[in-house]
Amino acid sequence: MTEPRVADNVRDSRFDITVNGELAGTLEYHRAGTTIELRHTLIDPRFEGRGLGSQIVREALDSARAQGLAVLPTCPFTRGYIQRHREYVDLVPAAQRPDFDL
Repeated sequence: MTEPRVADNVRDSRFDITVNGELAGTLEYHRAGTTIELRHTLIDPRFEGRGLGSQIVREALDSARAQGLAVLPTCPFTRGYIQRHREYVDLVPAAQRPDFDL
């Protein structure tokens, strides 16, 4: 088995995570200017329990940081990830952190 791979699928506005070349999950987003709204994370039930949701969110947040983007975590899974990994809170604009319980 190969390591899971995350790729930014710009055409479909989502990050894709693949395992052995098979699509295992997605993280849908909407980008507007210097802001990216992370909308919905979905992992195929056949791949659940492997930490793939956390991996795709982490890589999406790292990508946002590298591009200097502000993050709006409207996806509950993404918001929970940021709540547990406080090193990403700074990506959410300070004025909007209360909206996301951050």
